[in-house]
Amino acid sequence: MGEKSSQSDPQLQSVRLDKWLWAARFFKTRALARSAIESGKIKYDGQKCKPSRTLYSGAVLTIVQGFDEKQVTVLALAEKRLSAPLAQTLYQESEASIAKRQEQAQMRKLQHAMNPKPEHKPDKKQRRQLIQVKQFSEK
Repeated sequence: MGEKSSQSDPQLQSVRLDKWLWAARFFKTRALARSAIESGKIKYDGQKCKPSRTLYSGAVLTIVQGFDEKQVTVLALAEKRLSAPLAQTLYQESEASIAKRQEQAQMRKLQHAMNPKPEHKPDKKQRRQLIQVKQFSEK
């Protein structure tokens, strides 16, 4: 009997895009992967695509998740969800993409540090005053 491999299947020639994104652990479910593709957050070689798009090795994907944008090259194909270390072997993120994400994360940290933070939560009287100010400014 043939031994079942836990890594990506070498006989796979192509796989659906939504299935691969789920297997590579970019999304928790295929439904989330599908909705991200349909909303235009995933680009296949720079173009919008459908969840049923056939994915081949060597394709370049642009994936927008939250504030981050990743540009990855598909190295291997898988239809089944793999463990995190094995899933990371399915793709390679470009150096420019990594540098850009780190720079943007640093900018967000600096911006967050510049925001004023109160020393404590407002008490009941202060909350009422805040509510009055907000209501007055809306009118």
